[in-house]
Amino acid sequence: MDKRPPRLRIHSGEIRFDFVRSSGPGGQNVNKVATAVQLRFDARGSHSLTPEVKHRLMRLAGNRLTRNGEIIIEASRFRSQQMNREDALERLARLVEKASVPPKPRHKTKPTRSAKLRRLETKRRRSATKQLRTQKLED
Repeated sequence: MDKRPPRLRIHSGEIRFDFVRSSGPGGQNVNKVATAVQLRFDARGSHSLTPEVKHRLMRLAGNRLTRNGEIIIEASRFRSQQMNREDALERLARLVEKASVPPKPRHKTKPTRSAKLRRLETKRRRSATKQLRTQKLED
C-alpha cells in the first residue's frame, strides 16, 4: 500500500513573484539586476488546499508567514533570476508536501509493572543515599 500523500496542485494564479536585488553571488551584476526572487503564496486564501493542509502549512511556515496568512519564500542562491524562481517554487513544493502528510496519531501507553517497580526501587536507593548524608543532631 502506498503511504505517500496525494499529489497537490496549486493554481499558478495563487503564486506571485517579486524580483529584488540580490546580496548573493554575482559580483557587480547584483548591483544592477534584480535576480533575487520573493515568492508570495496566500496560504489562508488558497482554494487549492484543504483546511487541514492549510493549518499545518501555516504552522510549518513559521516566520515566513505574514499576519495576512501569506507565505513569503526568498531565493537568492543563484546568479540567474530563472534559477532562483525554480528554487523558490521547489522550496514551496517541499513545504506543501510536508504539510500534506497528516501526523501519526499518538497511542497512549502505560509503563509495565516491572518498570514501575524499578523506578520505585531506584527512588528508594536514592533516598537512602541522601539520608546518609544528612547530619543528625544528638541530644
